[in-house]
Amino acid sequence: MDKIILGAQQAIKECMKIIPNDAVVIVTDKKTKNIAKTIENECIKITQKIKTFILEEFGSRPLSLLPKDIESAVRESTAVFYMAESMPGEKISLRMPIVKLGTIKGREAHMPNISEELMCTGMNTNDKEIKIISKKVFNLVKNAKEIQVTTKAGTNFKATFNPQWNWIICDGDISNIPTKWSNLPDGEVFTCPLNLNGTIIADGSIGDYFHKYNPLSDYPIKIEVKDSKLTSISCNNKELEKELRDYVKQDANASRIGEFAIGTNIGLKELTGNLLQDEKFPGVHVALGDSYPNETKAPFPSKAHCDFVIKDTTIIVDDKMIMKSGKFLI
Repeated sequence: MDKIILGAQQAIKECMKIIPNDAVVIVTDKKTKNIAKTIENECIKITQKIKTFILEEFGSRPLSLLPKDIESAVRESTAVFYMAESMPGEKISLRMPIVKLGTIKGREAHMPNISEELMCTGMNTNDKEIKIISKKVFNLVKNAKEIQVTTKAGTNFKATFNPQWNWIICDGDISNIPTKWSNLPDGEVFTCPLNLNGTIIADGSIGDYFHKYNPLSDYPIKIEVKDSKLTSISCNNKELEKELRDYVKQDANASRIGEFAIGTNIGLKELTGNLLQDEKFPGVHVALGDSYPNETKAPFPSKAHCDFVIKDTTIIVDDKMIMKSGKFLI
């Protein structure tokens, strides 16, 4: 069977657990509509209640407002698939409103920048194995006081954690996640650190709308952090460096570390340059900006949220090494 179809079936049956009574909404665009059509074709085998929207039919992108027709449909839905190319500003105008509305009565699969490659790789990985390793990681970190991350490339930082803030396990089973939404392909455990100090060498992938610069192997980004706040950022690609300097000025929390995450999709063999999947690669990624307050309970909202993937990490949780040079030891 076609790997894209297999990926769609896993998204529908294992991750979203679509049932005959579900009212499904698919939000897509011209770039990803063929993949969205596969999701639609597989959903219709289970439920006839499906509405598909193509964003460009509502105006030139990026769209500054969520179209009323999409808003109404998502509000009444029980299952939403968001599958569209990321555009500057649309996280605030489209994506987060769709997440909020889509989880009123049901759940939402968030798939920005989904591609055929990701459908054939990340969405084809062993769902049961991801669940097992994600649970192991979650159980080790949920009460952690301190986590140290190092790499041979120069990453060396320590993060401490607030026991009142939530660790979120994203193992592909969206119907079982308390927040009722997650990115697909999935496989990560994350929170917002209370405090983070040290050096981050982002040499994997970068998120938000900087993905055109991926992979970062030719120009890693050096980030210095003190008390969770960015103190310096540098890169030998000066265009990217300038864009990042401007990006972190957009609000008070845009220059704060808002996320610390451990990727748990152990079926992935290499980075793709697509953050949607690369942040699930076994290892660590951190993000500047929004702390996902509704999920983590960490009170640092921001318009910004830019992820940085770190390659070949060694992770020590309190006194226990759980990963060495990108390989889990648990």
